[in-house]
Amino acid sequence: MLQPGAPERTAISFAAALYLGRVMHARMRPVHHRFAYRVMSLLIDLDRLDEADRQSRLFGVNRASVFSFHECDHGKRDGASLSSHVRGLAEQRDIDLSGGRILLLCYPRLFGYVFNPLSIYFCYGSNGNLALLIYEVRNTFGEIHSYILPVEDAAAGGAIRQCQAKEFYVSPFMEMQTQYRFSIAPPDHQVKVRIVQSDEHGAIFTAAFSGQRRPLTSRSLLATLVTLPLLTFKVVAAIHWEAIRLWLKNVPYVPRPNQR
Repeated sequence: MLQPGAPERTAISFAAALYLGRVMHARMRPVHHRFAYRVMSLLIDLDRLDEADRQSRLFGVNRASVFSFHECDHGKRDGASLSSHVRGLAEQRDIDLSGGRILLLCYPRLFGYVFNPLSIYFCYGSNGNLALLIYEVRNTFGEIHSYILPVEDAAAGGAIRQCQAKEFYVSPFMEMQTQYRFSIAPPDHQVKVRIVQSDEHGAIFTAAFSGQRRPLTSRSLLATLVTLPLLTFKVVAAIHWEAIRLWLKNVPYVPRPNQR
């Protein structure tokens, strides 16, 4: 019997699906700053990449297309199997994913370009229950870092709640000595992600994404191309534009530490 947090087979029947929704960022301190914009995310089953590659003429896996997914954009970024990479990470933490699915929520490439500030791996055991979440974070310096968090209780209010100390430099306007609190509603007809970043004085920053599932078809991709024509380019442009706005508001600059 599937426990709360397990995806319904009818909800994610294809190897890949789309989630259309909005991203919101809000800073509470030292100044108030908020923005939101529409985005489209891709959910893809890492063990069914060949099937995903055949879902639409506008979508390709590990090959050029209007929209595409490339394994070399994630993990070790060497083009090797992402499924094997994730299962290896799980084994290091004594978590057995054999017989289970690994679903990755991320932005796809658009005309060969993508930047993923955050990608999330939903890792399920053979019983269909969510066993592990991996938060793969990037910064604009070309660095990548993964927070690998076992799922302790998938039934708490229908959402997964996890905490993690910040280990990776992301924003030049955010201190390192902070904590993340994740609240995740795993992908089904909807997916919801909420991250609160706090320090010893309380919450500093909140980021959230809420999306509705859509089938990945040529029709839905074409509609996305019309309504969100510069999706992946807009992500990077928004990062830099909001950084300029924070600088103009005199938010203190945090130098980047030396990292391997």
